[in-house]
Amino acid sequence: MKLGMVGLGKMGANMAERLRGAGHEIVGYDHSPDHRDVDSLEAMVKALDGSPRVAWVMVPAGDPTEGVVTELGELFAEGDVIVDGGNSKYLDSARRAEQVAEKGIGFIDCGTSGGVWGRENGYCLMVGGSGEDVAKVQPVFDALKPPDGGFAHVGPVGAGHYAKMVHNGIEYGLMQAYAEGYAILNAVDMDLDALAAFKAWRHGSVVRSWLLDLLAAALEENPGLEGIRGRAADSGEGRWTVNEAVRLAVPAPVISSALFARFASRIDDDPAMKVIAALRNQFGGHAVELHE
Repeated sequence: MKLGMVGLGKMGANMAERLRGAGHEIVGYDHSPDHRDVDSLEAMVKALDGSPRVAWVMVPAGDPTEGVVTELGELFAEGDVIVDGGNSKYLDSARRAEQVAEKGIGFIDCGTSGGVWGRENGYCLMVGGSGEDVAKVQPVFDALKPPDGGFAHVGPVGAGHYAKMVHNGIEYGLMQAYAEGYAILNAVDMDLDALAAFKAWRHGSVVRSWLLDLLAAALEENPGLEGIRGRAADSGEGRWTVNEAVRLAVPAPVISSALFARFASRIDDDPAMKVIAALRNQFGGHAVELHE
């Protein structure tokens, strides 16, 4: 396929390269001139000759996504498809789909997980949209996902970002559990090798996971996580997940506690939060705040 990629940051650029490696032709646009192929969205759309035209949007949620979708809605025509692969709120995705549907333009919300490692390992894709629109973009989804799975058409527009929201809420809880375990192992009054324990847990243990692999890597790179400030930001999805749990009256004490722990980290320099900060850097390339 020929695909327009809007946003060539840490994830968008890697996704574009993975797609190129699978034989797709990518026309990339970004505000920064360093890596883009065209100088404007209008030029990108003109370069997408053929029908349907498809643009994948990988820019920050909120106003940046709103602006790009609005402009693409003016440039695209009936039958074309816009894919929002960022972390937009699911209600915003449903509204944007209605907005562009007035011109017959399709809209897909694709929750995307994989961080900076996705180019090599593939991305987990949670897709919301009509079956007709998803079929138009399926070759792209097939190239981005891992060979053994990782793709799901989870429902109508909004469902993809809803699934990704809950995915990130779960991620908060998992990271918090590993962080608290590290803090306990690190605090005990004995000569205990915490890194050795975490490395052992990666094989055969019921708590093994990719996050645990990344934690072991972070500790090998920086034993004791020296210099990292015990402060972890929340990027929105955890809050939205907790808000949904309240709205639906679904108990979610683990995710809620993990979210509030991040709030608390802005007050106290918690050793457990050093793990959260280091993990976010490992999988997403999020900058860690260092002590001066």
